[in-house]
This record gives sequence, structure tokens and C-alpha cells, in this order.
Amino acid sequence: MVEVKRKQGESFESMLRRFGRRVQRSGKLLQAKKIRFHAQPKSKFEMRASALHRKKVQVLREHLYRIGKLSDEDLVGGRRRQGRRS
Repeated sequence: MVEVKRKQGESFESMLRRFGRRVQRSGKLLQAKKIRFHAQPKSKFEMRASALHRKKVQVLREHLYRIGKLSDEDLVGGRRRQGRRS
């Protein structure tokens, strides 16, 4: 934890600047940025469930394509298209 106390007659801006330098030197900011987007590895159960869901969605999309409910454009990609409004 970085702690800065205001000196006698010191302006708030200079104290804030001193605090910023202390935070940079401590490395806490860099450490927080490193772990920000770190994702925990999935368990075997989660990986299997995800694979089963993907397979189920794939089969459903192929079925809808065969019966004519999906066009070629809808079949490609697998993600929802942005900006499409009905």
C-alpha cells in the first residue's frame, strides 16, 4: 500500500504528483495490469460442457439450413451479426 502525507505548505497538485510517482515506483500498477485479463483455466467438466453446447448448436444450425430457415450468409461465421434489425 502506497501512502503519502501532505507536507507543510504543499499544494494538493504536488502531493498528487508525488503520489503518482510513488505508485509507479512501487510496481503495483504494473502488477494489476498484468493480472487484469488473466483467465483461470477451465475444468474438465466446463470444457466438456462447452464442447457439447457447441456441437448442439452446430447440429441445430445445420438442421435449420437444411429445412430452409437459414440462408448461406447466416450459416457462415457462427456469431450474431451486428446492426441487423427486424
